[in-house]
Amino acid sequence: MSNVWTIAWKDFRTYFTSPIAYIVIAGFMVIMGWMFFFNLSHFNLQNLQYQQYNMGKGVSITDGIIRPLYGNMNVIFLFLVPFITMRLFAEEKKVQTISLLLTSPVSLTEIILGKFLSAFMLTTIMLGITVVYPIILFSTGNPDFGPILSSYVGTLLLTSCYISIGILFSSVTENQIVAGALTFAAGLFFWLVSWATQSAGPVWSDLLMYLSLISHYNNFSQGILNTSDIFYYLSFITVGLFITHRVLDSYRWR
Repeated sequence: MSNVWTIAWKDFRTYFTSPIAYIVIAGFMVIMGWMFFFNLSHFNLQNLQYQQYNMGKGVSITDGIIRPLYGNMNVIFLFLVPFITMRLFAEEKKVQTISLLLTSPVSLTEIILGKFLSAFMLTTIMLGITVVYPIILFSTGNPDFGPILSSYVGTLLLTSCYISIGILFSSVTENQIVAGALTFAAGLFFWLVSWATQSAGPVWSDLLMYLSLISHYNNFSQGILNTSDIFYYLSFITVGLFITHRVLDSYRWR
């Protein structure tokens, strides 16, 4: 485990020796800040209209702010994670240090887990910054804590799936741009695959819905921690890292 942490910490620090981490974090904060205040303004406007026309209780904080905010956050991570993961192995190949890394006393599994953990740490920090939004909501209202907590859990798992995809494609090529583009394309595919259920038969429809990353997030956004959804995400991550292991193992024996 110490080897995993050593690799993770080395790669994590590397993010901050280049503009990547600063640009990604700054862009994330700006977009999330704008979305939060847009959702908050829209929420207040909707409830004002409900009061003016006596239309009932109005929109809840969960439906008006929390769900759209964290749903949009997952879209943002879909775009940003490729920038975080594209260099993890591709850069090692480009500067020709991959052979030294793969022949070191550290096991291949530890190398992959260390790389994964470094990207996970950065995305977790980014996610941690957004805690300020629930704090604002709790200071001005009484939101339901359940959907907030489960949304964070779901976002961590979903983002980890993006990372596992990114590490895989970073291990395939030495071109960081190609690795990033493939990561985004694959993430988008698993995001939108559920759309094909409308034209698929019953069997294929169920399969495509199960493969969709976003369909498993829906329960989290509603405050539901479903073990089948957690199992899906953990399995997705494991498969991604396993394929990465096989790719690098074959590279080692070339």
